[in-house]
Amino acid sequence: MRTPAVAALLAVPTVLVGCFVAAAGAGAGIYFTSRGAESLVEATVDGLATRTQATFVEFGIRPVSEKIDHEGDTREFKGTKDDLDVTVKLERRSPTTTKVEVTARRNMAEWDKGYAQQLLARIGAP
Repeated sequence: MRTPAVAALLAVPTVLVGCFVAAAGAGAGIYFTSRGAESLVEATVDGLATRTQATFVEFGIRPVSEKIDHEGDTREFKGTKDDLDVTVKLERRSPTTTKVEVTARRNMAEWDKGYAQQLLARIGAP
């Protein structure tokens, strides 16, 4: 006969697995890179370019430069906020899907991945 304590211990792995799956699902789609965060977003490059500019305004990021390459298939936005150099790269993967990569560099060796993730979440939000 099992005691309640043994039954509780046997249930712990099941509960932990459920928590892990829920946590993985909550963050699915945004991945950390060595310098920031990236995601595939169901939106056009032009639509995300507009969202990027709006996010720069919302977060108080001062635009520094904007580049358009490959007939608009890739776009890059650079800006600054306080001690951060922010870069957003948009790359068309299909007519309706765009890879978005965001970095926020503090200095030559330090990157703020959390801030990059916040920006990416805002840019990718419908």
